Amino acid sequence: MAIARLPSVVIDCPDPSALARFYGALLDWKVEVSSDWADVRGEYGQCISFQQVEDYAPPEWPSQQAPQQMHVDVVVDDLDAAESAVLALGATKHEHQPGANFRVFLDPAGHPFCLCAD
Repeated sequence: MAIARLPSVVIDCPDPSALARFYGALLDWKVEVSSDWADVRGEYGQCISFQQVEDYAPPEWPSQQAPQQMHVDVVVDDLDAAESAVLALGATKHEHQPGANFRVFLDPAGHPFCLCAD
């Protein structure tokens, strides 16, 4: 029997509301915001949370000078269409692209995330 249920990933960032809006639009999930915390929630209980951190420093990927605090992989049907959509939301395509069936981007707070071909 599980000790806990409905795990949530919590991501450090300078502006929880802005980052929640980005991921809420990316996933089409509901955005819930408070003063220094925000959540995005899926239909079936999935949740990603964002907490405000003073003096936030983004990771430097692929270098580990400032290591990744996390990254999210999401599956997409069409890499090109998904790339256009995330760029329109405020993502940045990273110059280092190590694979052919996925693409690496940075969210508005600098966290790497990958669009992965289905």
